[in-house]
Amino acid sequence: MRKTLALILIVLTSNFVKAQFIKEKSINAQIGYGISTPFNSVNKIADGGFFAQGELALKAASWIEFIPYAGFVLTNSNGKDLNDNPTDEKAESKALLLGGKVRVKAPIPWVAPYVEIGVGTSIGKFETSTAFDNIDKSGVIYHIPFSFGAELGKNNDVDLGFVYYFQPSVKQFVGAFAIGVTFL
Repeated sequence: MRKTLALILIVLTSNFVKAQFIKEKSINAQIGYGISTPFNSVNKIADGGFFAQGELALKAASWIEFIPYAGFVLTNSNGKDLNDNPTDEKAESKALLLGGKVRVKAPIPWVAPYVEIGVGTSIGKFETSTAFDNIDKSGVIYHIPFSFGAELGKNNDVDLGFVYYFQPSVKQFVGAFAIGVTFL
């Protein structure tokens, strides 16, 4: 009698159980203008370069996604500050970016604003030279990604946003103004 009751209970509740919580998978490719800026700077500098990233978006619900990512950033100093004056300060980064983040978004067609946060690692060469810091480091460091932007289009397949990676161990952050395209 107990086995029959357990079997009936399993059959009745099995319709409510879902084996996977990931509803949809997609790939997002981003490209943009990369920058690197030191935490402490007298002359307010921002060194420019290139940014590219690929993401695998794992949609758990219409408003939340889990995103592993891989990308790279390449920035170089031009020897000038934001006012176009010569400076010795610089914040250069040549790195591979790996990690994971969580995206929370408003599930709105055509314009869906979002915010992301996570944790990751940067592998490469980093140089921060200011009046307060003189760091020249190669290797593996951790970073904290933070992004905000909007997914555009009927199916939210165009991504326009600002991407930042805070790198406390080298006292700089890298970022980008990026545009992305989502492939389902």
